[in-house]
Amino acid sequence: MKIHEINDLKKLARRRVPKMFFDYADSGSYTEHTYRSNEADFKDIKLRQRVAVNMSNRSLKTTIIGQDAAMPLAIAPTGSAGMFHADGEILAAQAAEQFGVPYTLSTMSICSLEDVAAATNKPLWFQLYVMKDREFNKLLIERAKEAGCSALVLTLDLQILAQRHKDLRNGLKAPPDINLQTAMQFATRPRWCYDMLQTKRHQFGNIFGHIKDVTDLASLHEWSAKQFDETLCWQDVEWIKEQWGGPLILKGILDPEDAQIALKTGADAIIVSNHGGRQLDGAPSSISMLKSIIDAVQGDIEVHMDGGVRTGMDILRAKAIGAQAVYIGRAYLYGLAAMGKQGVTKALEILSSELDTTLALCGERDINEVGTHNLAG
Repeated sequence: MKIHEINDLKKLARRRVPKMFFDYADSGSYTEHTYRSNEADFKDIKLRQRVAVNMSNRSLKTTIIGQDAAMPLAIAPTGSAGMFHADGEILAAQAAEQFGVPYTLSTMSICSLEDVAAATNKPLWFQLYVMKDREFNKLLIERAKEAGCSALVLTLDLQILAQRHKDLRNGLKAPPDINLQTAMQFATRPRWCYDMLQTKRHQFGNIFGHIKDVTDLASLHEWSAKQFDETLCWQDVEWIKEQWGGPLILKGILDPEDAQIALKTGADAIIVSNHGGRQLDGAPSSISMLKSIIDAVQGDIEVHMDGGVRTGMDILRAKAIGAQAVYIGRAYLYGLAAMGKQGVTKALEILSSELDTTLALCGERDINEVGTHNLAG
């Protein structure tokens, strides 16, 4: 199968991984309205075409929280990426490093912080969920420091887990239960099964073995289900910043008032995000809220966004509105599921190529010069 766009990787991913894991990526909460809006709302943003201008010697290079990046893009934290391909987080981090964009490891990754850090040469970013067990949070932060992570991404929009119908129907677990339904999925995905048999990484590596009460899969699920903290508040963000002491990015900001509060925490950046449409169904798309949040913070904090980014044109749209960077989750997961490390690299190449061409056709040569003047209407 020839790969020309992210949707090609999506089609191949559907064929190569068990349905439960493909559905995990390709789904939102409840009616999935917000999930669909994230992608659809980009299409309403029109770009200004320019002609007969010098478009040679173009550059996509930029910085994200002061760190060099080959383009204004980072890989978002995605739980259970190691179930899309054996050692998936390691492979994705390696691809991102070689391409020159930041990789963010999820708290709920299959490969551990230590595994990924040992397999890469440049610092990765680490995403933190706030748990009721604050001592475990402190331990995770210390492990991130010891692993050489250069930024902490704190997720604020998962104090309570919204229902995702596909995951419930599929009985999603890591590792999955073996029953007639899953056995049929595995039997038709022999390549995936073979790769998974070659690795010992099938659990949540950042948790398993680090909590005394977690000794098997059942106790792991029981502990995890009780740990997301409904009492999380802005004072906790300040506490985490103090514990971390390095660059801090707040993920899950979708309201201008929350963005203004985030400024007071001393964070280095915020990510305009609705968790990929996987939490509050009925919330607006990330791209539709980007401008009002940028206006609210008035340049006093770096603004990033995620949700619905599937093309290089989407990246330029977000940049034109004012985002310093975008994050991709599903786009890279499709590549990982389809072709492993090579697939992640292919996803990055596709987005970079599309962004470069779009930059030229908008009459620009430097991605950092893109702004509202590149939008039509």
